[in-house]
Amino acid sequence: MAKLTLESKYRLPSGYDIPVLGYGVYQTPADVASDVVKHAIQSGYRHVDSAVAYRNEAPSAEGMKKSGIPREELFFTTKIPPKSMSYETAKQHVENSLKEIGFDYVDLYLLHSPYGGKENRIGAWKALVEGVEAGKIRSIGVSNYGVHHLDELEAYIKSTDEKEGKGRGGVLSVNQIELHPWLARKDIVDWCKKRGIILEAYCPIVRATKAEDPLLTPLAKKYGKTTSQILLRWSLQMGFVPLPKSVTKSRIEENAQLYDFELSEEEMNSLDIGVYEPCAWDPTVSND
Repeated sequence: MAKLTLESKYRLPSGYDIPVLGYGVYQTPADVASDVVKHAIQSGYRHVDSAVAYRNEAPSAEGMKKSGIPREELFFTTKIPPKSMSYETAKQHVENSLKEIGFDYVDLYLLHSPYGGKENRIGAWKALVEGVEAGKIRSIGVSNYGVHHLDELEAYIKSTDEKEGKGRGGVLSVNQIELHPWLARKDIVDWCKKRGIILEAYCPIVRATKAEDPLLTPLAKKYGKTTSQILLRWSLQMGFVPLPKSVTKSRIEENAQLYDFELSEEEMNSLDIGVYEPCAWDPTVSND
């Protein structure tokens, strides 16, 4: 693995690059989002992960603009809400997001969950594909998709490409799921890695519930880091794109200080604990 830095990027299947460290704004109040996003960008982050459901797209984008960093160096993600999975509602959300954020394009637009049934999932995906074709979106993907949902989407993409021409089914670039040592999701990770699809890790620090965990504290002590930084480093070394969130400016900075140490193979193996302990919802198991 090439040495990672705060400037590192991965190439998406779409051909665009994604910064390897993201800044998440889930549950960030709209009235503070602009300020903390600006601080994150000025601290070296270049990638902000929002969603329609977070109700902070506009102030998050505003913070990016106020940072003084050129738009072409920034990466903005948003998502079709879980309860809006259909072709028509997804199309409307794409238009609304562009108006909200005031950018010419969205870097990455995801389907926030696999809820709504196959017809609506595929319909919402088609709306994102059309957004790409219209130049409104650069890359598209999904969030909270389990292997069975990914298989369904892959079958649709292949079938559409065969009937209508390569690329017409869309290019799946990302699956964003909860990922950490207590929820490593090897089935989903293997599926995506085999196809070159980037895995984004939300709740990468397990909502701070493992701050004193005996698996992490010796490593934190050894490297002079916090247990959160150990978890984020694990995520980076797994090849994921972690999305830590905080509204505390010192912690925003701390969460980016991950590049002056590296966990050994033995230490990475010690965090391979094979348990299933989600700290958030888990739509990946939905059979809807």
